[in-house]
Amino acid sequence: MRTLVTFSLGTEAGNRALRDGSLPKLIEAFMHDYNPEAAYFFASDSGERRALFVVDLADPSVAAQEAEFFWLMAVDAHVTLRPAINPDDLRTGLGRVLQ
Repeated sequence: MRTLVTFSLGTEAGNRALRDGSLPKLIEAFMHDYNPEAAYFFASDSGERRALFVVDLADPSVAAQEAEFFWLMAVDAHVTLRPAINPDDLRTGLGRVLQ
């Protein structure tokens, strides 16, 4: 299932991870391991470093593994996982509701 994985690092933790070189390594490792179909990086209004990845989770049990990836490798990371559907999936689902 297509899933939106977002993570955010507080300013202090993000600065430490950037200075010690762990942030780029974390991002590269995630990109290599999960091969996201899209990846976006941005800052929140409060200055947190954030990323949003679109990944395909064939096995839902992998969700815990993805979250642990950031919790273990990035101190103070906040991780969210949300199922997401594309327009075709939405049409199919709504069509079933109307039957």
